[in-house]
Amino acid sequence: MFHLDQDIPEPLRPLAWLIGRWEGAGVLGYPTIESAHFGQEVEVTHDGRSFLKWESRAWILDSETGERVRPAAVESGFWRPQPNGEVELLLAHPTGILELYYGTMEPARIQLKTDGVLRSPGAKEYNAATRMYGLVESKLMWAMDMAAVGQKLQSHLSATLTRVG
Repeated sequence: MFHLDQDIPEPLRPLAWLIGRWEGAGVLGYPTIESAHFGQEVEVTHDGRSFLKWESRAWILDSETGERVRPAAVESGFWRPQPNGEVELLLAHPTGILELYYGTMEPARIQLKTDGVLRSPGAKEYNAATRMYGLVESKLMWAMDMAAVGQKLQSHLSATLTRVG
């Protein structure tokens, strides 16, 4: 069980359940790609200021052996709690995409949608997304819907992660 650290600034307390190192697996799918399983590691830290640092990396898993096949997504960013139960999530991807999510946080549940997406000239078309994060029976569960490459907003990723360390 996670215990609230006394050093966590008051604005971060609604997000404190995210702090730690998480590992697990999930599924991905989209009309333009082949469905697959993926592994993921996430590290969420804070340095005493009123934001959380988010680092995530994922890799495609062999469907039969569960072994790592190749690297997949990498994202880095910051959670910024706002007044009245609102939150921002800023994410950068090495694929040339920057995302700004905005949404609401409740005890152990966060719902977000993109407020802005920036793409470099070489990035694939990517228009919008929603994300949901929740703490369910001590596991970090999350899901993402995406609108990209001519497709409407629809299910893309989901995973279940366990706190480690």
